[in-house]
Amino acid sequence: MIFLDSCIVIDYINGRLEISDEGKNKYCINSIVDMEICVGARNKRELNSINKKISDFVSVDIDQNIMNLSVQLINEYNLSHDMTIYDGIIAATCMVYGLPLLTHNKKDFKFLDLSLANELSSEP
Repeated sequence: MIFLDSCIVIDYINGRLEISDEGKNKYCINSIVDMEICVGARNKRELNSINKKISDFVSVDIDQNIMNLSVQLINEYNLSHDMTIYDGIIAATCMVYGLPLLTHNKKDFKFLDLSLANELSSEP
């Protein structure tokens, strides 16, 4: 399983990245990524389309352990690396679940003890 950062999901929604319906179960997101994507919708029709496209990705829960780790990450890296709240929660999610992260923004995560995926896994 690979965790998809918002930028990857946006590319998928906008047709710049293809993921087969059968392959969607190889990838996961959390509610932070879901919210980041949904706030980009310009109207209800677009929001419905976005929700339909991301509904087949596995959704992983954000629990208190993830929130506690994200607070630690923000305290440690906000000033030195400009870590955002969203990136802190995404990084903590990947760390707690032991998931590699697929992102275009490797600079936002490269200083962490986090596995960064290089590409989408091979489609079935």
